[in-house]
Amino acid sequence: MTMKMTRRVFTAAVGAIALAGTSLGAFAQDKITLRMSTPASDSDQRSISLATVFGPAVEGFATYEPHYNASLVAQGSELEAISAGDLEMSIASAQELATFFPEFSIFATGYVHQDAAHQVKVFNDPLMDPFKKKVEDELGVKLLAVMYLGRRHVNLRFPRSEKNVMTPADLAGVNLRMPGSDAWQFLGKALGANPTPMAFTEVYTALQTGSVDGQDNPLPTVVDAKFYEVTKQISLTSHLVDLNYIAFSKAVWDKLTPDQQAAVQKAAEDAAENGRQAQLKKEEDLVAFLKDKGLEIYEPDLKAFREHVQAQYVGSSFAAAWPEGVLEKINALGN
Repeated sequence: MTMKMTRRVFTAAVGAIALAGTSLGAFAQDKITLRMSTPASDSDQRSISLATVFGPAVEGFATYEPHYNASLVAQGSELEAISAGDLEMSIASAQELATFFPEFSIFATGYVHQDAAHQVKVFNDPLMDPFKKKVEDELGVKLLAVMYLGRRHVNLRFPRSEKNVMTPADLAGVNLRMPGSDAWQFLGKALGANPTPMAFTEVYTALQTGSVDGQDNPLPTVVDAKFYEVTKQISLTSHLVDLNYIAFSKAVWDKLTPDQQAAVQKAAEDAAENGRQAQLKKEEDLVAFLKDKGLEIYEPDLKAFREHVQAQYVGSSFAAAWPEGVLEKINALGN
């Protein structure tokens, strides 16, 4: 038995034992308690949307109880906690789900999602049904909605007159700082660059001294880390449109009435939409801010990037677990 299978069997068994021994005490009260554990802070847009939209929408029958900064459940353990009956809600990344179900890695891959609207189309399409069912059946987790986190772009210290990044060929020879995992390094190569692993805390100085030529991150990170002080341009490659899923206990879901289930579902979708629009507005505002700081910001040939990057994945070990035909269905829902 593989380690991943052992992990699934263990969490399923723990969940069964927990649910057999208790009826989740919250149900003994007039209202159920929905504890949300997240590593995010209370000022994170995801947290704000859930607190201001989801919580009030279910208050007639449930008390929404958020726990921030991984204060209730350790980061990365939330799905196991839900499976074991020790937690009602979390937000989960495709990367986290891929540790249980390798096929979820497709949703954490370069140029699979094209933008925020495409994410929603993919999540609501029948192609997602087998993915959602597997998570419910084997982990006891129901995925309610998809939350938009933002797009990662290429940010370089060269002016555009020196390096105009319109296609992957234009990144040849560029030392691009990327996170150090194999998956991130593969994406950097697929983009056409020379990926350079480096701790995030070292990136500012590396850009300043020329140890690296650029870095990739969403615009809020560029601003927060003040990378605009040591770079000249951003090519809006949108090579990864990142997401989280609102994850909900299937055991709790099954104890709700049909009307309550409908209310929870709508509340999750409305919270996700609220957060999505706020994040898109923030990105739009940051483009103006960064241009005011002197950066050149432009959109490259996204079709050329998408086709090139996806071609690198097809046939690679990273795509081995992807169900046949799913990538084509995802692409067909986009532009």
